[in-house]
Amino acid sequence: MAFLSLWACLLIGYFSVSLAEAYNFSDLYPPLWKESPGQFSDYRIKNGKYIINPWVYPERLGMYKILLSQTASYFEKFAPENEQNILWGLPIQHGWQYTSGRLADPSQRTDCGYDSGDHLCISEDSWWADMNYFLSAIPFLAAVSSDIMGISSDQVTLLPPPKDQTKFCLNVSTCQSSFPKTMRKWTIFYQHLQIPSSSFDDLLKYLWDAHTSSLKDAYKIFTDRFQDYSEPEVNFGKTWYVAVGYIAAARFPTTMIKTYEFQKSLPPRMLVNGDRAPNIHDFTELQNIVLLGLNILHEADNDTGSFSLTIWKILMKTERARKFVLELSEIILEAFTPTFLEIMS
Repeated sequence: MAFLSLWACLLIGYFSVSLAEAYNFSDLYPPLWKESPGQFSDYRIKNGKYIINPWVYPERLGMYKILLSQTASYFEKFAPENEQNILWGLPIQHGWQYTSGRLADPSQRTDCGYDSGDHLCISEDSWWADMNYFLSAIPFLAAVSSDIMGISSDQVTLLPPPKDQTKFCLNVSTCQSSFPKTMRKWTIFYQHLQIPSSSFDDLLKYLWDAHTSSLKDAYKIFTDRFQDYSEPEVNFGKTWYVAVGYIAAARFPTTMIKTYEFQKSLPPRMLVNGDRAPNIHDFTELQNIVLLGLNILHEADNDTGSFSLTIWKILMKTERARKFVLELSEIILEAFTPTFLEIMS
């Protein structure tokens, strides 16, 4: 029960969606969504191939935009206007990375990603940007190879960053050879997406399997990127990586509205030395609560050698258990939020 209480404090932000007002969906799009490429012909063509520069924010965002558009028909049975498309979690999360400054050069040796410089630039020195590459390029190229995107596998290529080019796969064939397990998991998701009888819960399972596989590949490669960040930001990045495992086990629905609401609970800027939840003065109460909850969850995971995650996965085996956690978290949100910080202090 103590573990569920820790988990509940993490989820308070996520389930604030239950209290959300009705939205105009266009208001929920990531920044520059409408201005980003929406079809392959919006990108440059060279030698019969579409050339995409994933190190420019609108071009990487455009990959998500095309992916959401090309998969919309498969989610029509769940809700209109593509709102229940569970791929929304990827671009909306990327939008938070952009607005919070997490795609910028953390060393500040260049002006990449800064308002005073090239604000649309995505820095390859950013841990967040490199981790996200494995949640943008690989899902996108796996969709191409799964015949969902309407082009053949050899018709698109991504531009490499200026350095460390061998760490990134740039087309379908190199991604399949460099990261075969993860590409296979994304392909399995797209295969089930095209089966009419696939349930929403089934699709969440395969999506989260692929999502966590992408992060595992990336996390092994980019730990050196932490060197230019403050200690609180490094801890937050590591904490976030751990937390995704718990979120995945519960198969949280990364639909448009739920993901948008969840973003409100995340740090709106980079963490700096001296930031300590739940007393960060320029964060909202909700952001302080969720950051504190993430820290507690990470400590529990470390203290148990990830045995807590093993137990959590066992608890989350059934759809009934996952539904119970969702409902419990909503109840706690309504009854517990007003006094949470007072209790935890």
